[in-house]
Amino acid sequence: MSTFNVPTRDQVSENNQVIFDNLNKALGFVPNLFATYANSDTALENYLNFANAKTSLTSKEKEVVNLAVSEVNNCIYCLSAHTAIGKMNGFSDDQILELRAGQASFDNKLDALARLARNITENRGRTDAEVLKNFFNAGYSKGNLIDTISLVGDKTISNYVHSTTQVPVDFPLAQPLQTLLV
Repeated sequence: MSTFNVPTRDQVSENNQVIFDNLNKALGFVPNLFATYANSDTALENYLNFANAKTSLTSKEKEVVNLAVSEVNNCIYCLSAHTAIGKMNGFSDDQILELRAGQASFDNKLDALARLARNITENRGRTDAEVLKNFFNAGYSKGNLIDTISLVGDKTISNYVHSTTQVPVDFPLAQPLQTLLV
């Protein structure tokens, strides 16, 4: 149980109230994790700008990274949110479980990306040379690499916010990861 309160609209700065209104219009609600960022007068806006910045990765590729990183960091909030978003991007339940495990037997290019995201996160940026070689051999560029590293950082921030605050998960809970052959 969280002892960290999720602020309501009337408890945040005017700037964050506008962001809450925009999130309500776009999503139909303000996710608890985003509301938690609003404890700071600047963090929510800064995070959303970072998370929504232009990237060379597709929406599907972003979810590959988000799922692999959140699994390594053991963040149930982000796993739950990105399981829902992954489904909206066309991934099946089984594919999502594979992506969380840092692999994608169903797509060679996404497999290289998932393995890279997992490896970067597990090794804190000391990426294994073979994993990096496979990433480039799958057709990714140096620009894609930098965008992937940025996304690993983006997701790690949210993973840490939730791990520290333990605010309630307001998405359908992600199922536990079954042990998959890697």
